[in-house]
Amino acid sequence: MVFAKIAETEKELRDAFFVREEVFVKEQGVPLPLEKDEYDKEATHFVAYNGEEPIAAGRVRIVDGNIAKVDRVCVLPDFRRKQIGVLMMTHLEKYAKSHQLAKVKLNAQTHAIPFYEKQNYIITSPEFLDSGIPYRAMEKEF
Repeated sequence: MVFAKIAETEKELRDAFFVREEVFVKEQGVPLPLEKDEYDKEATHFVAYNGEEPIAAGRVRIVDGNIAKVDRVCVLPDFRRKQIGVLMMTHLEKYAKSHQLAKVKLNAQTHAIPFYEKQNYIITSPEFLDSGIPYRAMEKEF
């Protein structure tokens, strides 16, 4: 059974970091000191499981008082194109709505823009590089 949840225990947080390291560090070549950052301490982390196996992660922070900043959303390769990303975004957005936030902002890797557009996000910036990877800022209002 696949499910997503807030990472509430140390094990769940380690599971979220494991998925992020697999995707961003090992797969995409982002240096670990850049992947794990100062925002990890203030963010609310989410992790998705296939049974006991961690398969996806993401985090959300409240910025500028009423905006949710979503980042580090990732899914292990074997579980992509199976709606796990949609499941993660549903949980992250539900969290934002539960805190009466007006908008969600994120930086999408350019290859993931069509995924976010299907979730009703709009592009709000020109392309920029982060850790050598092209991104565009996107947002969605509630």
